[in-house]
Amino acid sequence: MKLILNLLRIIVGVLFIFSGLIKANDPLGLSYKMEEFFEVLHLTFLSPYALAFSVLMNAFEIIAGVAVLLGFRMRIFSVLLLLLIIFFTFLTGYALFSGTIRECGCFGDCIKLTANQTFWKDVALLVMILVIYVYRNRIQPLFKGTGIVMLLATVFSFGIQWYTLKHLPFMDCLPYKVGNNIPEKMKLPPGATPDVFEMIFIYEKNGEKKEFTTENYPWSDSTWKFVDRKDKLIKKGNAEPAIKDFILTDADGVNQTEAILSETKPVYLFLVKDVHEAGSGWDAKMKALQQRWKNQEVLIYGVTASTKEQLAAFKQQHGLEFPFVQMDGVAIKTAGRSNPCLILLDKGTIKGKWHYNDIP
Repeated sequence: MKLILNLLRIIVGVLFIFSGLIKANDPLGLSYKMEEFFEVLHLTFLSPYALAFSVLMNAFEIIAGVAVLLGFRMRIFSVLLLLLIIFFTFLTGYALFSGTIRECGCFGDCIKLTANQTFWKDVALLVMILVIYVYRNRIQPLFKGTGIVMLLATVFSFGIQWYTLKHLPFMDCLPYKVGNNIPEKMKLPPGATPDVFEMIFIYEKNGEKKEFTTENYPWSDSTWKFVDRKDKLIKKGNAEPAIKDFILTDADGVNQTEAILSETKPVYLFLVKDVHEAGSGWDAKMKALQQRWKNQEVLIYGVTASTKEQLAAFKQQHGLEFPFVQMDGVAIKTAGRSNPCLILLDKGTIKGKWHYNDIP
């Protein structure tokens, strides 16, 4: 039994440390996934605290993994681990059986697991942690001074996340990493079948709303009033592009994506998802870059999801003169893990990416 118990401790400890480290590389990514869960579970009042929950959860996974390996205070950590894995199993089970969330973010964006894979992984971990919990009194510390190691693990688990939030992830696992060509990533993989959608038009007449397709659309009846249009999935494809929502539109709503990605001059994209939440300390660096834009050495486009009114005040406040284009907020926070974030493009290929604290 001792051999089995030690083997389970190694498996559980290493998995939790690995899981915590890979998510600590990008705590913002986990916070976005948490917000998705909060929305599905109708707990949106927790969304403002998603980043804090993310940092704490990542740190706990690392600390708990080290504790299991060292045999440090197993009466406490075995209970905490059991409660955590029960919670995780509930969430991943809900994601699997409800079908509302496709990926649970267990190993961040670096290792993609389906909801099915994540759920059964958690079930296996639940069984192993149950064994550790039952026999927790048999587990003794490996050596004296484990408390010092635990203190170092705690400092490290929070420190690494502080660094990535102040800069960018050490390892960029997103499709917008340096070296990737955006137009290529917007294409389906060779041989893949795309999703098939049907346009649904919603019209209203005499207080009654009705859905029409292009086949039964009431062309000859002008009394129907247009309300909305939506796309209905008819046939699910077997793959999707790595980048599927990179669409840049100007103030008039004209799509400028192809024009910007095909520019021969170096193009800087200054990503500001929400101007009200933008960090500070980058003004002088951006004004220096803006001078190069004025000298026609480079092109700069601000990219935001904020309204025109908000953007006008933001540009005036920071003395920005280069044009801004609009893009979906989800796409912006996927492309750059800071607000603002600067990306350098060369004919659509990402040559550089910087947190606003590191703008060159």
